[in-house]
Amino acid sequence: MKILVAEDDSVTRRLLRVALERWNYEVIAVGDGAQAREALFQEGAPKLAILDWVMPGADGIEICRELRQRKAGTYIYTLVLTAKREKGDLLEGLDAGADDFLIKPFDPLELHARLRSGCRIIELQDQLIAAREAMRDQATRDALTTVWNRAAVMEILQRELARSSREELPMSLMMADLDHFKRINDSMGHQTGDAVLQEVARRIQSVLRPYDVVGRYGGEEFLLVAPGCDGSAALSLAEKIRARVLSTPVLTLAGPVPVTLTLGVASYTEDSSLESLLRSADDALYRGKEAGRNRSELAAPLRFGSIPPQSSRPRITLGA
Repeated sequence: MKILVAEDDSVTRRLLRVALERWNYEVIAVGDGAQAREALFQEGAPKLAILDWVMPGADGIEICRELRQRKAGTYIYTLVLTAKREKGDLLEGLDAGADDFLIKPFDPLELHARLRSGCRIIELQDQLIAAREAMRDQATRDALTTVWNRAAVMEILQRELARSSREELPMSLMMADLDHFKRINDSMGHQTGDAVLQEVARRIQSVLRPYDVVGRYGGEEFLLVAPGCDGSAALSLAEKIRARVLSTPVLTLAGPVPVTLTLGVASYTEDSSLESLLRSADDALYRGKEAGRNRSELAAPLRFGSIPPQSSRPRITLGA
């Protein structure tokens, strides 16, 4: 584990380095508070720090206080070295955010024990963060296909629309629907249908650029967000996705299942509304269905407040 030693006394600093390296710590040693602050407030900072209470630039307690006041970043366990022995002084340090203290001159065995306790706390903190992130990921992912769920992809779409409006960048949206999916469920069972959806999601993701987004919009319908894509580029991407999906039948326990995909593509510039963009992509998808399926249809770009042409059809039902 990487550890920072901030100690202005060169002899103490050297003793600490020798002891820590003997215990297999990776040591970064600095001689004042300003250097310690710089080392702890950068990306990849050590997660454990030994800070002298009194040193030039900034004292150890001041650095502890600054670490606890920041809103983001990895938790850093701080062990303060001090010659102060009064309980009031130690309480002041704890109130400032110090995790532990060691009285000078320090005993190497006591230091080793306190550092092992600090390492355990850091490991527990890392496990809690990993668990929190896993729960957050589960809450935003579709359980079957592992792509973004509807709420998450809609939130991403809102964010990308705002960014495109702010930075005057193009963006496109695609609605993709598996053709005749209801027949697969009815004739081969829902377990086979689930396997098809999982494989189609994987194939879509394999074509997307790193910054493109796909989410399950509902049933067998997917919503794709393509930042920086105008209509022509988005249509080309849609065709790549369509070709990848139909390239080979999906292998399932019930046998190979040929699958095709129909996509409706809507692009905008400047200030298109979310509602009109979604409606435009949906109408383009329906035109593709009416034209025989297994195709990509491009809608006309929409401006903010414009209303797409009304089709005579009802809203596409899942399994169309």
